[in-house]
Amino acid sequence: MEAVIFVGIQGAGKSTFCKERFYDSHVRINLDMLRTRRRETLLFEACLEAKQKFVLDNTNLTREEREKYIVRAKDFGFKIVGYYFQTKIEKAIERNNRREGKAKIPEKGLRGALKKLQVPIYEEGFDKLFRVWINDENQFVVEEFFAAR
Repeated sequence: MEAVIFVGIQGAGKSTFCKERFYDSHVRINLDMLRTRRRETLLFEACLEAKQKFVLDNTNLTREEREKYIVRAKDFGFKIVGYYFQTKIEKAIERNNRREGKAKIPEKGLRGALKKLQVPIYEEGFDKLFRVWINDENQFVVEEFFAAR
């Protein structure tokens, strides 16, 4: 059983990565799609009870935000895998500007998210931790990540 937690600001590529890598194997839990924390919690708990692999495809910017998922999933015996999406703010803004409607975040919001971002570390309870970024060919690069404390 695997719980995947994405960490990164909007426009870093999280949802695209999720669709490319986890579409056929994990349930996607995404607040943009579910719209309320209540629905998110219901789906999260259902995955835990069913022992179903899932991806938390949200920003999960702070250790406090991630802790509630990590602790609960560990209680159910899940392996916790984190993916930290490292991006330059200019690139995130550029990708965000291609979005339409409610999916498009004001630039001020992106910059605020970046200030709030706490880089994930193993001590939070991750069993594996990866860093993801998008290269010049617009491809995802994934490497094991050993964050400094």
